[in-house]
Amino acid sequence: MNKRNFLKTLGISLGSLPLFSSISIPSEEAGTTLPNPLKKGDKVGLISPSAATSERIQFQFAKEALEALGFEVKLGENLKNRRGHLAGTDEERANDLNSMFSDAEIKAVICIRGGSGAARILPLIDYKAIRKNPKPILGYSDITALHNAIHAKTGLITFHGPNGSGSWNSFNVKQFESMFFNRELMTFENEVVKGDDLVVKQNRIQTLRSGTAKGKILGGNLTVLTSLSGTPFLPDFKNSILFIEDIGEDPYKIDRMMSTLKLNGTLEKIRGFIFGQCTDCNPSGGYGSLTLDDILDDYILPLNIPAYKGAMIGHVAKQFIVPIGAEVEMDADSGTFRLLHPVFKD
Repeated sequence: MNKRNFLKTLGISLGSLPLFSSISIPSEEAGTTLPNPLKKGDKVGLISPSAATSERIQFQFAKEALEALGFEVKLGENLKNRRGHLAGTDEERANDLNSMFSDAEIKAVICIRGGSGAARILPLIDYKAIRKNPKPILGYSDITALHNAIHAKTGLITFHGPNGSGSWNSFNVKQFESMFFNRELMTFENEVVKGDDLVVKQNRIQTLRSGTAKGKILGGNLTVLTSLSGTPFLPDFKNSILFIEDIGEDPYKIDRMMSTLKLNGTLEKIRGFIFGQCTDCNPSGGYGSLTLDDILDDYILPLNIPAYKGAMIGHVAKQFIVPIGAEVEMDADSGTFRLLHPVFKD
């Protein structure tokens, strides 16, 4: 995930909000809104709201994957644009998102990739149109900015899962079909593979604090999530289950971001905590370092809430499709969480 310029671009975007925000942004905290259901044969929109895609074949891969899932695919008008590291100007990327939600023929919106830049378009999103045309939007990593902003402003349940150009292995395809086509009340449990070892090591969960908890599941990429702190695009985490993941961050940066979640009041509001995968987040040297375990112990254990780490969420080939805003029950001892209610309209 190339997000080194994220904080800078977010600061520019929000700092200049009065200059280019032409769309009215609802200020009230929205209740939960269910998206319309999805079925094979539907037309879905493929957009690029964050970073530009460097290889042309990735557009082909994403389109073919969605077609293999059973969809007709409409490419965003600005999908292949580029402005620096971004997939076009802020207006172009926002227009693709807005037009897909306004188009009655489009039944779902799929983000081709993450990277950096989604936060720049948050003030330009037509949240009223999204509320009138609730449909699934899928993606992860930098798409965390869209998930949180859309849920905060419209209450819509969105889906943190594979991007269009990501891995569509059998695990992810089964997750997709169970969630969107079968509309199951899914239980999210790690796929554990023993391999050629005396003990199971891959996809092991670790219980930080025992117990069960119920609440609305919210979160996403930790870097992006904390960068929304203090903005109107961060949902209320009261009585929620917080899930986070990240990639390529030294533990001291994870510590700083967890500190932000503590200082902005998020951690004191939550009922449960799920840590996914932190890929390539090992100490890189220097005069000692806190470990990820140390950091989670410092921030999570004092909360005295059910918590576990190691969920298949994040920058990994096989990943859960998490419906952000859905009511779930988590079990920190078994390392699972399950949907309590349907996440689509009847």
